[in-house]
Amino acid sequence: MRRFTLTSFIGCLILTVCFGSASASDLPIGEKKKIESLLSGVEQMTDAVFIRNGKNYRAPVAAEFLRRKWESHRSEIRSAADFIDKVASFSSTTGKPYRIRWRDGKEKSSAEFFRIQLSLLESQTVKQLK
Repeated sequence: MRRFTLTSFIGCLILTVCFGSASASDLPIGEKKKIESLLSGVEQMTDAVFIRNGKNYRAPVAAEFLRRKWESHRSEIRSAADFIDKVASFSSTTGKPYRIRWRDGKEKSSAEFFRIQLSLLESQTVKQLK
């Protein structure tokens, strides 16, 4: 039987501290802020409905749904782009794309909507850094 030496213990402790404390669900703070901003934007929409699996949902309900879905897929999300691609674009159940319909009847896929919003957020961030 091999003995667990002090050197082995220290080596395991160092590996645990360096690698074990960062779980797969950790998200860079900047990316988390982008996702939160995207969700806040949806939540505050008053002139649109979110279409999921053929049913219309008010924007605050849609934002809450996407928050819960994000939470359940947190380990897969490493960026705001991942959030769009893996959470905010389509139904995990049916595979149908989510859509947004404005009061004037125009529709857009939620993926396209969120990509545009993300691009605007990132360009604002760049301007603020200059």
